[in-house]
Amino acid sequence: MRINFPSWLMLVFTSITLLIGPSLSAASHETLVWNQKENKVDADITSWDLSQLLQNVANATGWKVYLEPDVTRTVSAKFEKLPAGEALRAMLGNLNFVVMPASNGVSRLYVFRTSQQSATRLIRAVAKKAPAKPIPNEFVVMLKPGSKTKIEDLAKALGAKIVGRMDGQNAYRLQFDSAASADAARLQLADNQDVEGIDSNFYVQRPPDVNMSVSTLANDPDLQLQPRTNSPGDCQLMIAAIDTPNQSLGKNLDQFINPTIHVAGDVSVDPNTVTHSTAMISTMLGNLSKIDKGGTSVRIQPVDVYGNSEQATTYDVAKGIVSAANSGANLINLSLGSSGDSILLHKVITQVSNQGIPIFAAAGNEPVTTPTYPAAYPEVVAVTASDSSGKLADYANRGSFVDMIAPGDSVVRYNGQSYMVEGTSSATAYATSMAAALADRSHACADQALSLLKSSASGTASISTSK
Repeated sequence: MRINFPSWLMLVFTSITLLIGPSLSAASHETLVWNQKENKVDADITSWDLSQLLQNVANATGWKVYLEPDVTRTVSAKFEKLPAGEALRAMLGNLNFVVMPASNGVSRLYVFRTSQQSATRLIRAVAKKAPAKPIPNEFVVMLKPGSKTKIEDLAKALGAKIVGRMDGQNAYRLQFDSAASADAARLQLADNQDVEGIDSNFYVQRPPDVNMSVSTLANDPDLQLQPRTNSPGDCQLMIAAIDTPNQSLGKNLDQFINPTIHVAGDVSVDPNTVTHSTAMISTMLGNLSKIDKGGTSVRIQPVDVYGNSEQATTYDVAKGIVSAANSGANLINLSLGSSGDSILLHKVITQVSNQGIPIFAAAGNEPVTTPTYPAAYPEVVAVTASDSSGKLADYANRGSFVDMIAPGDSVVRYNGQSYMVEGTSSATAYATSMAAALADRSHACADQALSLLKSSASGTASISTSK
């Protein structure tokens, strides 16, 4: 049955005209022009695949676009000034679609062959990402080991407020009244013999929560806790999930999860929404159940670096890693990232890696080759995502820094419902838990997990030794 696009579903657009042209096209002459003021569309498309078309639509409209998995189509269309509904009909052919407008929030387009509920795969818009900009009115100062300078005295002399401290790293986050004051303080510290370095601090956007429930039946992981014997060489394995706040997964699964370390303060979590951390932990436990055949000694240490904020910083992520390592975590999962290259974050990662702790991080959910940090640091296993056919997912980063490809799709359970999760975040959770499970089965320590993962990589996960 075809779903028409009636007039009452039309959106009222602002006066913006976007051209989606060569950068997303299979050929330079193929274009899609969406006039949002007039709600009219021009197209000159010869051979776009369906995902490419929907990426263009998402970019042009700002909609969230969902596609039924495994539905494909080669799009060929040429027209001018068609109303949006007719334009979609012309480009999507015999596929069904529904647009759900939102008076508050982002409207959604569902494209499917069987049912709207089956359209669960998020098609991400592809936009040119601006280079990361440091937070303008602050920086991180790192004092030399053994320095007699007290950070309180230094901050007072600079007119700064201490908003973060890692005493074990001699690293302190200083905030100023203005960007000009921060710049002046940098100059003032340039010749200070007690200062080891000054680092910019970058925002790390919060990974999105999960709100796409699916009809696909998924069971809670059937997993039993099997503690290690603590005999010589038999090490306790603990994965640190550096992420958003997490939620309870139920009594049987909560026994695998340690109390959360909150780097960003107290939080309040909506019980009706699955947080990103909850989805990643559920993905890990599900994978442990499959590989460890229902019993595992692996525990998970959640570390919340976001709290109630929409963004963390590279300083927060570094502090989260330090807190995790100090708590006994010996594998690190970073299903997050940004384009901000931080001296402090890299320093912490190097220290943790030198302790034999494997670190896995998401490569990013854009089909580009530009580096995402911390995944791009050489000490980190950078994980990108495969689609349901095992090929590189069309949304996934494919830069030269990528080390590993793992399944990007995951169906998780929360509060009696199933939810679809997709992205390099899920692929990273898959990779980290696979390494932990292989070490667990071999009664090996975490420092052997990476070599076990490399030797056992197969069609569902392949890993490079380039780093």
